[in-house]
Amino acid sequence: MTDIRKTAGSRPANFVKSAFAAIILTAAAATFWQSPARSAEDAVVIPPPAMDEKAASGTEKAIFAGGCFWGVQGVFQHVKGVNKAVSGYTGGSAENAVYEVVGTGRTGHAESVEITYDPSKVTYGQLLQVYFSVAHNPTQLNYQGPDSGTQYRSTIFAENDVQKKVAESYIAQLDKAKVFGKPIVTTLETGKTFYPAEDYHQDFLTLNPTYPYIVYNDLPKIENLKALFPTLYSEKPVLVLASSKS
Repeated sequence: MTDIRKTAGSRPANFVKSAFAAIILTAAAATFWQSPARSAEDAVVIPPPAMDEKAASGTEKAIFAGGCFWGVQGVFQHVKGVNKAVSGYTGGSAENAVYEVVGTGRTGHAESVEITYDPSKVTYGQLLQVYFSVAHNPTQLNYQGPDSGTQYRSTIFAENDVQKKVAESYIAQLDKAKVFGKPIVTTLETGKTFYPAEDYHQDFLTLNPTYPYIVYNDLPKIENLKALFPTLYSEKPVLVLASSKS
């Protein structure tokens, strides 16, 4: 996917998006089969956070970055209590929140997912447990599987002081328990704005279940979520494009 995304990023910005997306898929499949096979990262069984937010009514938001947003979005779309999970860019400015530009790795953005959730059904700590255990590998610095660059960094964009404290406490807890064998490199950033990605990136895992990158790197994450967190798993994903049309 790394080479494909760089190729796609060099396309003229005035391409019709539907045609552009088709070009990505066609080129990606060809390159994938010419490249060495890569298997998905294994999920890691980890304890729940010792510190968590208090259950509350209403909705809250969480923003996580952990490699390509296709898989991260796909995972959280299958978590009960999540009302919406949107792929996008966080960490840079609005004018640079464009796929082709973010792909250069020079904008400060990370491919990220903004999660809107009901804290009475799933807590921030539980979302973090899924994030660290299933959604990505938090020990990989500025890369995730086949994708490299700061735009693929492992970062938690805390929305408030409570989220920041819960995340800091959980990282320290997991590092002390040595559940990963390597130190967690996940960073914490605050005061950053989330910008939604282009429509052709939304719901990508669900809409393209036979796409080689998805089959290899991301569908196993959904199976891991189902196996490790059966009470949190929802068979039906909450889709962005479906909700925007309703």
